[in-house]
Amino acid sequence: QVQLVESGGGLVQTGGSLRLSCATSGSIFGNNPMGWYRQAPGKQREPVAGITRGGIRNYADSVKGRFTISRDIAKNMVYLQMNDLKPEDTAVYYCNIDSRAGFFVSWGQGTQVIVSS
Repeated sequence: QVQLVESGGGLVQTGGSLRLSCATSGSIFGNNPMGWYRQAPGKQREPVAGITRGGIRNYADSVKGRFTISRDIAKNMVYLQMNDLKPEDTAVYYCNIDSRAGFFVSWGQGTQVIVSS
């Protein structure tokens, strides 16, 4: 069964840090690039970061230098370290197959990040 479970969100002040985790089940995740996405209130879901199976990373311009994506294939986990958080980072964060793969699986419930000014 394919499943994604995000965790680690919360309320943090501007400049703070959070580490998001994504637990995956199903071999499909280990064989594909993975990504983090976010959806702010009233906005469309957007990609934030991606990582290939070999560890090549890419980031949205808005988070470059502040966020770091990583994965542990053996543990079926994907992480997003978020530093120097800003109010505009407030959103629900999701993980899924990276958009470069051309497909997604069912979305998890996401994890809420709120950055107060």
